[in-house]
Amino acid sequence: MPELPEVETMVRGIRPHVEGRVLRRLEACPNSCRPLSMTPSLDQQVGQSRGQRVVEVKRRAKRIVLRLENSLAFVIEPRMTGLLLLADPPDREHLRLVWRLSEGAGSGDLWFWDRRGLGTVSLLSPEQLERRLGPGKLGPDALEMTTENWLAFCRSTSRAIKVALLDQAKVAGIGNLYASEILHLCGIDPRRRASGLTRREILELGEATRMVLLEAIQYEGSTLSDGTYRNALNRAGGYQNQHRVYDRAGEACPRCGGTIRRIVQAQRATFFCVECQHRTRRRNG
Repeated sequence: MPELPEVETMVRGIRPHVEGRVLRRLEACPNSCRPLSMTPSLDQQVGQSRGQRVVEVKRRAKRIVLRLENSLAFVIEPRMTGLLLLADPPDREHLRLVWRLSEGAGSGDLWFWDRRGLGTVSLLSPEQLERRLGPGKLGPDALEMTTENWLAFCRSTSRAIKVALLDQAKVAGIGNLYASEILHLCGIDPRRRASGLTRREILELGEATRMVLLEAIQYEGSTLSDGTYRNALNRAGGYQNQHRVYDRAGEACPRCGGTIRRIVQAQRATFFCVECQHRTRRRNG
């Protein structure tokens, strides 16, 4: 699933080619795949967006937002396998939508490709956007969390810290892959209760989150063995080559040489080092 680094990479890739251009038409691509979830209907989205200039391309948690000059905004949620592309897609069978754009600073059109068809595309008013993705629904962005945010987050729940990090209502943008990487970098056992972390550990958690996410953005995200994730130009990301623990069960920890273990938490795979990620509270924390 695209997480914050992958979605941020998509946004940075399409922004200079899409912002400032006029949407001539939104079209569905012919295919025999399951239809996308669209709110409102495709016909309504076409009528409300045709002829509108795209004034802003931004990210909100794991979603891409294209704001139009009439204040409506396309909200694209890639979910498991969705991609926004400017170049040729991995295949044409799973192309879902195309935003036909006017000539301008960018070139070409914007395509939405989704192999599994779990992604969603909505066209929302500012009020609808806030109701769906505002503070009541999403927590602070993981890259914008303050020290106070991290302390309040950890002290508010007794869930395992790895499980808590996946709660988008508390911290927005972190998914399964990067949660494992973050916890390894700061040496915290994923089974620890969030409320049991010391202040020092919580500060280290916040620092590790920024380091991992920013490094992953620098490498343009992670393309895993299934090859699904691609950037806006249909190129693989590079952060998978930097993974410390994710999908490396049975291998040696790059930090201490201990064995990387795989467990299941809340029906999601977790990877961690049995030696250097501490199960008990650190002293003098």
